[in-house]
Amino acid sequence: MKYTQLGRTGLKVSRLVLGTMNFGPQTDEADSHAIMDAALDAGINYFDTANVYGWGENKGRTEEIIGSWFAKGGERRDKVVLATKVYGHMTAGDAWPNHDKLTALNIRRAVDASLKRLQTDYIDIYQFHHIDRDTPFEEIWQAIDVLVQQGKILYVGSSNFPGYKIAQANEIAARRGGTIGLVSEQCLYNLAERRAEMEVIPAAQDYGLGVIPWSPLHGGLLGGVIKKEVEGGRRASGRAADALTNTAIRAQIQSYEDLLDKHGVEPGEAALAWLLTRPGITGPIVGPRTAEQLESALRAVELELSAELLTSLDEIFPGPGPSPEAFAW
Repeated sequence: MKYTQLGRTGLKVSRLVLGTMNFGPQTDEADSHAIMDAALDAGINYFDTANVYGWGENKGRTEEIIGSWFAKGGERRDKVVLATKVYGHMTAGDAWPNHDKLTALNIRRAVDASLKRLQTDYIDIYQFHHIDRDTPFEEIWQAIDVLVQQGKILYVGSSNFPGYKIAQANEIAARRGGTIGLVSEQCLYNLAERRAEMEVIPAAQDYGLGVIPWSPLHGGLLGGVIKKEVEGGRRASGRAADALTNTAIRAQIQSYEDLLDKHGVEPGEAALAWLLTRPGITGPIVGPRTAEQLESALRAVELELSAELLTSLDEIFPGPGPSPEAFAW
């Protein structure tokens, strides 16, 4: 496994991030534990989750599965850089007032609940899962400062933030003094969805945030979906199936798969390897449902994409270009 610094921090993290969203809803506890063991054995030390994972009536279940894995001992917790998230409500039905978002009250309540489910006394990276348009950053940072002083969290990250909110959050943190501010941003970014290149990634780079792309295969669309359909009869589902109903997108994905077949490279591994070549990227989140999917992701770390192949990928999936040129000129 290869490692890098997380943004401007001294924290060393693996170039692949283990996403756990499938643990509980699609992968049972025993198999989830096996995947986490395999990831740790392979050198992946960065595990990502969220308090709402498990979804619906099972919100919090994913954190519980990770917690029961930590409880097995064997230095599991000491070896893992643990990231979880706060924003969504954890109550049944509609959110009760003050039981969601980023108020000081909800942050205090949510972190204690996550610590209990995770069976740990600290969280390495506590992430804001979404912007809160109603709560000022002065209040948010005051709540975070208390948690850092209590030793309950070490670093803070964002997820799904626009560039201006990354700037605003860190400018206010700097004015307060003594507040480290955001150190990472988790955003939607892959070959097929490159809008983050306009402002989010440049803002993250300027403010020293590590960028953690989620959905690196764009819901399976970049994982050889047409090839699997033709060879194995496995039809696409969800977002990938919806996208393929668009003839232009289907032709684009067919060109992508044909290109990689010509170079003898698996589509899913190429999509991950491409992200690892991008400026400012710490490492993509991979969310394996099985051990085999984890093994494929691990191969991507060692995959070297030629300059010719990178150029061809840009031709199939052109980025938007930097801001403001992308929309002004």
